[in-house]
Amino acid sequence: MPDLSAEWADLTPKDAIALQRSLRARVNTDDDLPEVRTVAGVDVGFEDHGQTARAAIVVLDREDLTPVDYALARLPTRFPYVPGLLSFRECPVILDALRQLKTMPDLLLCDGQGIAHPRRLGIATHIGLLTGLPSIGVGKSRLTGTHGPVPDTKGEWTPLVDGDETIGAVLRTRSGVKPLFISPGHRISLPTAIDHVMACITRYRLPETTRWADGLASNRGQQWLKTLEGLK
Repeated sequence: MPDLSAEWADLTPKDAIALQRSLRARVNTDDDLPEVRTVAGVDVGFEDHGQTARAAIVVLDREDLTPVDYALARLPTRFPYVPGLLSFRECPVILDALRQLKTMPDLLLCDGQGIAHPRRLGIATHIGLLTGLPSIGVGKSRLTGTHGPVPDTKGEWTPLVDGDETIGAVLRTRSGVKPLFISPGHRISLPTAIDHVMACITRYRLPETTRWADGLASNRGQQWLKTLEGLK
């Protein structure tokens, strides 16, 4: 996996946009997955007023959604906060966390967008291209695109579209709560991405992958870490 910490520190936002546009052609939104036995939640938080990026990855058994491995990494934040370019702040520390894993997951579920991005290169797509791993964007809010009403039934969804292109799904994971914005990252189709997200849903709005990674990456991380420490 590449070390991007120093290399990306020298990129300007204009350079980063150009890189996104050049990478777009490499994105694969057809199913090209192995048998998915493990799934991982990926999330990034920030400390020290944004000066330090903290990535959490929790690998779960796909069958029973129990944790089998985890990693927590911290790196100085080298890229400025620019909407649409958040992957340049987050990818270096995610790659650092992935290097620590003993169990490499078959599928990544990233907190953020996949191709549901103005240049079709959200964090899930970017990290999928960098690692070669199949990936899904699981967004809590919409970044781009429009959609119609979402039925209030668990598992129902409506397309998220940009012009004449379907870029994701607005998925109701639980009745009576806000939907999630699901989009392919890399090496996976939208229907298969939806199936895997729903397979990771229990009684909460968020899939278990996101819940574990978000908990570990957040300021509440200590209580989640206590549960995971036995895996090391």
